[in-house]
Amino acid sequence: MTKGRKIASAATMAVCLTGAMDARAQAPAEFYKGKTVNILVGFTPGGGYDQYARLLSRHIGRYTPGNPNFVVQNAPGAGSLTAVRRVEANLPKDGTAIVTFNPALITEGVTEPERTKFDFTDVTYIGSITRDFRVCYLWGEKKEKNWDDVMNAKELIFGGTAKGTGSYVNGAILRNVFGAKIRHILGFPGSAEQRLAIERGELDGDCGSFSSIGDDWIRDKKINVFVMFSPVKTPDMPDIPFIANFAKTEEQKNVLQILTAAGELGRPYIVSKSVPADRVNALRQGFDATMKDKTFLAEAQKEGLPVFPVDGKEAGEIVEKIYKFPKELVQKAKAAAD
Repeated sequence: MTKGRKIASAATMAVCLTGAMDARAQAPAEFYKGKTVNILVGFTPGGGYDQYARLLSRHIGRYTPGNPNFVVQNAPGAGSLTAVRRVEANLPKDGTAIVTFNPALITEGVTEPERTKFDFTDVTYIGSITRDFRVCYLWGEKKEKNWDDVMNAKELIFGGTAKGTGSYVNGAILRNVFGAKIRHILGFPGSAEQRLAIERGELDGDCGSFSSIGDDWIRDKKINVFVMFSPVKTPDMPDIPFIANFAKTEEQKNVLQILTAAGELGRPYIVSKSVPADRVNALRQGFDATMKDKTFLAEAQKEGLPVFPVDGKEAGEIVEKIYKFPKELVQKAKAAAD
């Protein structure tokens, strides 16, 4: 290379580096102005994760510096693990891509890291719209109505998107910890498809977030909810027995603790760890302000979507806690969640 070309090449590189540095040095409001932020949902349209993401997308832009446009994209696969893996694989790492996923994957990330191949402490949490109030229920036409009926049933068929998701783990707890004869049929794209299968009589019931159950199913008593996985409930939930009340040994209580811990996190929103800190703060600022917005809250209530938010800092701390469970407890939980 000639001396002239070397100088030109060095100058070009300097311009590129300067441009990159300028882009990262931009104030968040300047960076986000005119931008579109994509929210990837790890499930098909129509389910609870999709509803929450679309609700968030309609309001968060008003409170995020620069007022970017937020657009929801559905990226189903492997119980939302496909969307999670894209965070570090091929999504932009500049703060214009957010992913929401099933938090039960975090538990699986601890119990079966060889399968998930993802460290959930190695992403940044923007927040969660609500803690997860998970329940299990049966279609109302079934003769089984309550906990004792479920424990004595010859076989009950539940659905699921994949192993490791919240609905699967909840059903697995009933089977492996308490001895219920529950068989899972996997491969459903999302909860909307599972609900159709229940109505057609192809499935006997399901486990999932109470907020994802159709309003008419609750209002018209089309289902019987027989257990919940949180010690607290939302005001609109009926009296439902808490799963830990049925634990008969200390080991059962410990296993339940690790398998239900992700419920504290609810429905998380994450970005790459590489996103600059000031843009993370901007997104968290927009998220936290949205959770207090009267229009957002009114719309959530109208859609039957509970709002019990977790901010980004607390969300990260919850995940750190899950990763610190003792190894012997993790192994027992792994067997129970299979």
